[in-house]
Amino acid sequence: MTNLISAFFSSPVLVFTAAFLLRAVLLVYGLWQDANSPLKYTDIDYLVFTDAARLTFAPPSLSSSASSPYARETYRYTPVLAWLLYPTTLPGALFFSSGKILFAAADLAAGWLLVRVLRRHAGLATGAALRYASIWLLNPMVATISTRGSSEGLLGVLVAALLCAVLERRVTLAALLLGLGVHFKIYPFIYAPAIVWWMDAERVPSSSAPSSAASFISRFITPARLRLALISLATFAALNLWMYALYGQDFLQHTFLHHVTRIDHRHNFSPYNILLYLASAQPHLVGGPSAATTTSVDFLGLKIESVAFLPQLLLSCVLIPLVGAKKDLPTTMLAQTFAFVTFNKVCTSQYFLWYMIFLPLYLPNSSLIQRPAFGITALALWIVTQGLWLQQGYNLEFLGQSTFVPGLFNASLGFFLVNCWILGIIIGDLDRPRPVAESSSTDGSK
Repeated sequence: MTNLISAFFSSPVLVFTAAFLLRAVLLVYGLWQDANSPLKYTDIDYLVFTDAARLTFAPPSLSSSASSPYARETYRYTPVLAWLLYPTTLPGALFFSSGKILFAAADLAAGWLLVRVLRRHAGLATGAALRYASIWLLNPMVATISTRGSSEGLLGVLVAALLCAVLERRVTLAALLLGLGVHFKIYPFIYAPAIVWWMDAERVPSSSAPSSAASFISRFITPARLRLALISLATFAALNLWMYALYGQDFLQHTFLHHVTRIDHRHNFSPYNILLYLASAQPHLVGGPSAATTTSVDFLGLKIESVAFLPQLLLSCVLIPLVGAKKDLPTTMLAQTFAFVTFNKVCTSQYFLWYMIFLPLYLPNSSLIQRPAFGITALALWIVTQGLWLQQGYNLEFLGQSTFVPGLFNASLGFFLVNCWILGIIIGDLDRPRPVAESSSTDGSK
């Protein structure tokens, strides 16, 4: 058996074929479940995506001068996603599933990039690289989320490509990917501080402190850093201006501004869940306009849903990059993403893929692998506390039981605390020595 496993993981063809077949089986099974079960396999988000694509490419109606994805209520994404899903507007079940196929293919592409990083920059042999990349490639949770129709796989491949380009000092490509990624979904902007702080780390030893602020600034502002900043900002701005020219204020409101004040509470693991549920209550349902102040919680005169991002951004954009970026960029990006998701006011299962993409790069020299019992305990607690929340959520949404307090709130708090503990482990592992294979170009000139 051991020889068979070793032979399997020594062959990229076998590993990627297995990853492909896993997704193909889930896609076919999903078609069957959708046709035969009242509980659908296809994620509701996929229906939102495909409706938006249909409305985008529909002829303008008499009441509208232009077709728009934002005619689909709850579409909160860039129009680029709707454009990519144009084939789903064509007749036939295969065309309707083409978006799922695209997302699954993105999973595989992200896995290939992980193998590349593990081999070239972590110094792992092919077999070891494939084993760790299989945490993503052969992960049933990753495959299920993509084949149900979640677009997170597209973000996975963009982020993996961004990291690969940064480690290979391909600054222009990294900048283009960063600008595109932030346009596609806001959260990749958190990686900019870590990337900028990491750049030229080997030429700015931590032991040689600058003699003055001016000296530090002159050493910090390098051509590579300037190029990264200018090209990424230009890419982001150009895409946004293009979309704004096409769709106007709807684009800004639904793609960006909505996320500041969003109060989604369904399927939300966050401890903010109960507060968001109260904030989502309509005044006319709880006593009229005079009762509006009872439906939200204020902090210094601001609604909690509008300021919840402050501790989240402090951790993910400032503290963690400063502590870890020069030590280990992939692990720092994992810690940033883990903190961003854990402290986000909306935390759903799809968001877990945001940090899972980094697990194969973090685990090879992590304390979770070096101490197996410790790692198994962390994984078990993450799964159990998530399961407890899902049980409370099932009682609420399917059985109609009022489990908000104490059941759902305690389950959210338990899951949050476990995630904080795991985040502490990841940050602690930043001080563990890691072998790094030098890239072919280290001058940042590409």
